[in-house]
Amino acid sequence: MRRIATGLLGGSFNPAHGGHRAISLNTIDVLGLDELWWLVSPGNPLKPKAGMAPLSARLASAQRMARRSPIRATGIEAELGTRYTVDTLKKIVHRYPNRQFIWIMGADNLVQFPQWRDWRGIARLMPIAIIARPGYNDRAHARRAMGWLRRFVRPADLKSQWTDWRPPALVFLRFSPDVRSATAIRQADPRWFERYEGRALRDPLTRLRLPGPTRKGRI
Repeated sequence: MRRIATGLLGGSFNPAHGGHRAISLNTIDVLGLDELWWLVSPGNPLKPKAGMAPLSARLASAQRMARRSPIRATGIEAELGTRYTVDTLKKIVHRYPNRQFIWIMGADNLVQFPQWRDWRGIARLMPIAIIARPGYNDRAHARRAMGWLRRFVRPADLKSQWTDWRPPALVFLRFSPDVRSATAIRQADPRWFERYEGRALRDPLTRLRLPGPTRKGRI
């Protein structure tokens, strides 16, 4: 029986924006995904806490941006109680045996990949698709991660066959550059998260209902 082809894209989504959506829809198309899940992180150990909006606001922005698409924005990591990507992915693979997963990340994250806990373990769990990003691609190839991963790189013209690959397996995807960024949005509107105040959310995966952000504990 064919398993559901599902992409996983983690991030802070602080906030989610059209660039996230465009990249995700392109990835769904070229990899032939049934769905792509945005894993909205409770907190990235490699990113500063200052300026990070509440999870409920970030998840609300992600769900709004994902509307009318095969993208599912979820805060499942908070329910799983995991802090590191490798632990999150292990639990997701165990919980959803009817799905076949591929991890999606930008070339900027590949630069940091050796700093992630058990990054080789992540590569052994599922195939990885790397999305090219201006200014990071050459650096990514030169970093220590590629010293180990290079032998597992698959030709880009075979990307639609990823479900047949045995991990570790790595493929590079290249789309038209998108200049939109969460940093620019926050600079233009530092209180962007207030528009989501009081909105209750239902997580599409866990089915749990989450309260909307309130003024208490704001950044």
